[in-house]
Amino acid sequence: MIPKKSHIQSLIEQGENQRLDFKFEISDSRKIARTISAFSNTDGGTLLIGVKDNGIVSGVRSEEEIYMAEASAKMYCKPEANFRVKQWNEAGKTVLEIQIPKMNDAICYAQNQDEKWLAYVRVNDNNYLANAVLMRVWKRKLSAYPTHMQYTEREKLLLDYLTQNPHISLSIFCSLAVISRNTAETILVNLIMLDVVELFYTEKNVLYRIK
Repeated sequence: MIPKKSHIQSLIEQGENQRLDFKFEISDSRKIARTISAFSNTDGGTLLIGVKDNGIVSGVRSEEEIYMAEASAKMYCKPEANFRVKQWNEAGKTVLEIQIPKMNDAICYAQNQDEKWLAYVRVNDNNYLANAVLMRVWKRKLSAYPTHMQYTEREKLLLDYLTQNPHISLSIFCSLAVISRNTAETILVNLIMLDVVELFYTEKNVLYRIK
């Protein structure tokens, strides 16, 4: 008879993904706050503490890590992030499961080492800093303010370019249209809100393409 997998084993077998992250330990509450911010701003997610990136269970070292996890959500996230912590015994080692729901009525910021408040987004198994365009999209959605846009030569230039090329960066759009960064951002925000264009992250850049 095949032994039943534990809850933690089932999670680990999924691997790190859009809604699941592994942490070997909590050595810095601010670093954990970054992941909490990313989950809160995207689809929600689960953080396993005491699990290495390769899925090996190492276990938490002390109960202090529980308090550091709580500090991450309460002290280093703004507004304070909702979370639920469960302790599991996996092969004689303690694993913390931190469940973070999506924050629907606010943007969740995390404080970095320089005490600056920044917002993050979760993309696959990575956390990225939300750029200016994404921040403006989030704020527009929260405000419920309707999107109105005039279709000018600048919008036409952008969409013509994207029908012939897979994507474009903000800087290239600025150069092609000979417009300021702020104007380019506004056009992209409007088109994203109208579901015409979408933003996506790569390891090195944030790009835009036809949705």
